[in-house]
Amino acid sequence: MTVVVSASAHTLGVDEAEQTVLAGSGGAVLQAAGLCREYGTVIAVDGIDLSMNEGEFLTVFGPNGAGKSTLLGMLAGAMRPTAGSVSVRGKPLLSSDTDWRHRIGMLSHKGFLYGRLTVEENLRFYGKLFGLSDLDERIPARLEQVGLTQRIRFEARQLSHGMRQRLSLARALLHDPDVVLLDEPYTGLDPSAASVLRDVLDELKDGRRTVVMVTHNLREGLEMATRLAVQVAGRFAWEGDNQGLGRKDFERHYHDVVEGRA
Repeated sequence: MTVVVSASAHTLGVDEAEQTVLAGSGGAVLQAAGLCREYGTVIAVDGIDLSMNEGEFLTVFGPNGAGKSTLLGMLAGAMRPTAGSVSVRGKPLLSSDTDWRHRIGMLSHKGFLYGRLTVEENLRFYGKLFGLSDLDERIPARLEQVGLTQRIRFEARQLSHGMRQRLSLARALLHDPDVVLLDEPYTGLDPSAASVLRDVLDELKDGRRTVVMVTHNLREGLEMATRLAVQVAGRFAWEGDNQGLGRKDFERHYHDVVEGRA
């Protein structure tokens, strides 16, 4: 698999960009072709092409305002692109066939939790939305996975930030998605909560999931990823395999890319 980075969709037609990705996909799980998102005169995402297979973990680094969260929003189907397309296992997002929704799990800044519902009630609510029939087994398993078994009767609003983040992760994984999208999962976590999150993310590297994580945390991002990308001004300015890059070496390279020296 190669994460393909091409010219902007403003210089390469979207149809042509899509053909480029599909030609090399080989049964890719997650694909994006000529992906763009504009807000008036601001171009947040500018012609990104992406193709990922099972078992791959892509970490996207980049400065604030680079369009990373916007990219994840479009990959999740939560945001409609201005141009380009996204598909999961060959099925376009935002189509009338909504099967793709069951294949994606996303952890975002919002969390999508109901404060007055208990931990269990939040998961049960989302489980019913996905039509899951084994929630009596699935919910305890997910709570054990994220270390919240003892908080099952707590209302979400009673949890610390780190615990809410873990509950949001349990929600994102409840339906066992093929594609997992993580937007700054380490933000605001204490060392204990970060350790739990690290263990869960490590479990996601089971060879059958496709994971895209946006983070400023160089150490964690490097540790988890099989591939790396640096997004600047809406584009992947650099991407490559994670071949045991050291944090200090990558940090220097990251700054060179962001500042236009590489």
